This record gives sequence, structure tokens and C-alpha cells, in this order.
Amino acid sequence: MSRHPIEGQIVLLAGAQASVTLERLSELLPEVQTHLEAHRKEYERNYERIESDDNVYHLVEPDHWEQVGAVLGLDKREIDAVRRTHEAQFTRDGRRLDRTEEFESALSIRTPVVMEPE
Repeated sequence: MSRHPIEGQIVLLAGAQASVTLERLSELLPEVQTHLEAHRKEYERNYERIESDDNVYHLVEPDHWEQVGAVLGLDKREIDAVRRTHEAQFTRDGRRLDRTEEFESALSIRTPVVMEPE
């Protein structure tokens, strides 16, 4: 199973908020990450990139996770859980970088896709 860049505490919280079991979310995140990594060049070419110490974020359209969910056959709760994990990781890194306001402002118009640096 592949890895994903979402911290464990964030996975726990997002799973609880989205009504997806921790077991299912733990299966989903690597599956989604594999899909995202397969499209890395498209993200690099088409979307704003923000870097933190440990992650790379691409700010995509608000309906991005529904599109990914449709491709991967995810239900609404699963899509919501994945979206929440990526957003929570993004806001946590914003706090760590002392860029909270900037990162929260970005969330008002875009949604983040989290990847590990190449």
C-alpha cells in the first residue's frame, strides 16, 4: 500500500467529522494519493503551488474532490473525508508557517491537494 502525507491526528479527526471509519479512511488515503501522484504534472502545470516544510499543495477548483471521487468510485462521505483531511493538513501547515490568514483565505476560493515533495 502506498503512503500519504496526512498526519495521523488529522486522519482521526477528519474521519470522525465525515462519518467514515478510521479503517476505511486509512484505505482511502493511499488509494487517492496514488491517483493524485499519477496526475502530478497536471497539478504542477495548471494550479498554484504552495510549499511547506514537508508538503506541497496545489490549490484546485472547489469541485475537484467530487471529480476524483467519481473516477475512484467514492461515495459522498468518503469524498468529504478525503477533502477534510487535505484541508486540515493545509491549515495545520499554515499555522506552522505563521501564514494562517493567507492559507485560510485561499480556502475560501480553492481547495488544496496535498502531496509530498518529489
